[in-house]
Amino acid sequence: MTTTTIDIFNLLQEGVASAVKGLYDSDFPAEKVTISPTRKEFEGDYTVVVFPFSKAARKKPEAIGEDLGSYLKENLAEVTDFNVIKGFLNLVISDEYWKNFLQTASVNATYGKHPSNGKKVMVEYSSPNTNKPLHLGHIRNILLGWSSAQLFEAAGYEVIKTQIINDRGIAICKSMLAWQKFGKGATPESEGIKSDHFVGKFYVLFNRKLSAEYEAWQASEEGKTVYEAKSKGEQDEAAFFKAYKNTYFNEYSQLGKESREMLLAWEANDPEVRALWKKMNTWVYDGFEETYKRLGVHFDKNYYESDTYILGKETVEKGLSDGVFYQKEDGSTWVDLTDSKLDHKIVLRADGTSVYLTQDLGTAQLRYQDFGVDSMIYVVGDEQNYHFQVLFEVLKRVGEPYADALHHLSYGMVDLPTGKMKSREGTVVDADDLIEEVVMEARKNVEERGELTELSTTERDEIIRKIGLAALKFFIIKVQPKKRMVFNPAESVDMQGQTGPYVQNAFVRIQSVLRKAGKTNGEYTAYNKLETLEKDLLGKLYAYPGLVKNAAENLDPSEIANYCYDLAKTFHKFYHDHSILKAESEAAKHFRLTLSQLTAQVLENGMSLLGVAMPERM
Repeated sequence: MTTTTIDIFNLLQEGVASAVKGLYDSDFPAEKVTISPTRKEFEGDYTVVVFPFSKAARKKPEAIGEDLGSYLKENLAEVTDFNVIKGFLNLVISDEYWKNFLQTASVNATYGKHPSNGKKVMVEYSSPNTNKPLHLGHIRNILLGWSSAQLFEAAGYEVIKTQIINDRGIAICKSMLAWQKFGKGATPESEGIKSDHFVGKFYVLFNRKLSAEYEAWQASEEGKTVYEAKSKGEQDEAAFFKAYKNTYFNEYSQLGKESREMLLAWEANDPEVRALWKKMNTWVYDGFEETYKRLGVHFDKNYYESDTYILGKETVEKGLSDGVFYQKEDGSTWVDLTDSKLDHKIVLRADGTSVYLTQDLGTAQLRYQDFGVDSMIYVVGDEQNYHFQVLFEVLKRVGEPYADALHHLSYGMVDLPTGKMKSREGTVVDADDLIEEVVMEARKNVEERGELTELSTTERDEIIRKIGLAALKFFIIKVQPKKRMVFNPAESVDMQGQTGPYVQNAFVRIQSVLRKAGKTNGEYTAYNKLETLEKDLLGKLYAYPGLVKNAAENLDPSEIANYCYDLAKTFHKFYHDHSILKAESEAAKHFRLTLSQLTAQVLENGMSLLGVAMPERM
């Protein structure tokens, strides 16, 4: 057997183009020949769509299929048979080709990983606020960001992983003020609470105190006077005060006043406020780092809003002189994006202070200066779709060289079976609690099956942790990012469902077979008749490198998750239907062992792109 494999897609595309030229004297670009894996209900490995050749051939599609099939079978050693279904030509690829592919791929330790393409991409994800711990929504963001970064790396890019931490602003001051007024000097250590949860507790407390303050104000003479003057009898009290809460916070609330004063003091570099800010943010960072470590993710560089919020002003000033922006009578600066079907957007307030858009302009420029990336990926929920359309358009108009290579990986929100989550009300599911719950579900499953009892407590706990994290990560990543989703912890650990543990089980099953087999590199040249499921597995394994590249280009890690599930499902069926260690011949045995070994390698590599580790036992 040879140790090199010709790319079957290119081979078939070029073969079809040659056939069209030889049979119909027509030039047809090889790269435009449409080829896809044959559907399971038909015989064959790859299918050629023949409709595009009707004009040149002046024949019915079925006749064209017969012509092309005969030509390819006669001229390509890799094509051994064919059949035609309407306008589709199904081609059967030789067993020899598949055996050559298996031998080549099985000795390639980096199979599926593409060589460097010389390009650099930055992926921004997580980007939390420092007034609360990471929650379920952050988990989807983090997992999508991490897996996208891993995909780009596997596709040949140099990847920089970043986050911008929103560490300033009124929400941060709410937590600080609540601790200052009600904390009585408590610390995470004195309370025995994880440090980011500790800070988040004061954010929730602030909002509870604000709600109580607001309720009392509504019953006060001032509240009643405002209601009568503003509502003019058009709204009942409940509807009016529900809509009026933000105005109350900004104009009447004592807590609102103190929060704004604290923010102004922070901006004026008041030493006491800055010291409190630094202390509480440090608590949060320590907590974040612990959660990131549990999830197995990290960042190459952190950016902080407290450093970047004033960036972008110079860009606005230059853009104003260049005619990109315009000023209103009140002195505020705007950009007119109506010719791009967007809107007029403010980029600088009348008092000269930045808005989020200004900051994001400057941060993008700073990142480009820092790393000279070819493209940037922003992993942010779909409620920010419009913001990123505006940001990208403005960066184009100010002439940034990377502006055409900016992408928003927009994703839908995550709900629980019990419904939506609200940070202010303390009904958010914290990331740490969710991780713990999924690991607990994994533990319950293992104990119910009575497995891993022969292992030490440490070994058993480590395997259960891997199963739990696989359940969490896979269940979230398998959903196409743009779709809103419901996360169900109990469903995520189902060993028979479309889950991470199901995929892990295929890997573990293979490891068990390989341990029993011992040496697996025997000769299988004499194995001449591949089974259908063996060819199914080979076809899926062959597709893996191309899928990695496509998933990276599509910013869609769910393609890899669903591929791994499909590969595991195919292997489980193969394992059920065909003996490996007791195969009908030594050649068949060694072929199936090698096939199993490559399947395990691809499952492990594919799941690692999702941040999932494979256990040896489960």
